[in-house]
Amino acid sequence: MLRQTFTSRLFGLLLALTTMLCTPLQASWGEEFGGTEPGKWVLGARVGFSPLTQQLSDNTSTSIGPLVNFQGLYSITRWLLVGLMVEWERHGVSSERPDVDLGHQDTVSVLPTVELRPAKFDQITPYVNMSFGVNINSFGEDTAIRISPSNTFAWRLGWGADYRLNEQFALNAEWAYKRNDGHTTGTGGWNDDWNASSFGFLFGGKMFF
Repeated sequence: MLRQTFTSRLFGLLLALTTMLCTPLQASWGEEFGGTEPGKWVLGARVGFSPLTQQLSDNTSTSIGPLVNFQGLYSITRWLLVGLMVEWERHGVSSERPDVDLGHQDTVSVLPTVELRPAKFDQITPYVNMSFGVNINSFGEDTAIRISPSNTFAWRLGWGADYRLNEQFALNAEWAYKRNDGHTTGTGGWNDDWNASSFGFLFGGKMFF
C-alpha cells in the first residue's frame, strides 16, 4: 500500500511536469517567462548523499551512500535545456539475519536529460528536470556469496535551484528520485526482488558560458 501511494504521487508529479512541457509559450509571457538565456551551456558538478527509498531485498539492510553527479546542458530557449547527466552512487549491503556484511553495490547512471527553468527570482533560479537512461550496476563482495545485479532502466526526476554568484558561476542544491529496479544472479540463483531506487540530495556548483 505504501509503495502504491508513493508511485501514485510520483505519477502525479510526472503528469504536472508533462503538462508544463506541453504548455505553449504564449506571447503575453514575453520576457518575463524563463530563467536562462538561449544558447548558453551549463556545466555542473555536485556531491551529496543517497538513501534507498525502500529495502533493497528481503533480509537486507543498506547504508546511506555517497553520491557524485556531473551534468552538461544546453539552453534551447529561455526555459528549456537539454543535455546529459552522469551519476555515481555506492551503498554498503549487509544481511540482517545473520548480521553479515555482504559488500557494496555501485551504480553508474547515464541519463539524457530535459530541464525546465520557468522563472528567475533575482539571483535564484528554480528548475525541474527529468531524465531517462540506464543504470549500470555492479557488486563488490566481502564474502564468498556471489551477487551480480542487472543493469536497469533509469528514470530520474529532480527539483532544485541555482543561486547565481555572477554571470558565470552559481551555487546549486538539488533533490531527486531515481528508479533502479531489477534482479540479481549469483550464488543464490535468480533473485527478482532487488530494488535499488533511491533519493538523491546534491550540493555543488555550476558554470555558465
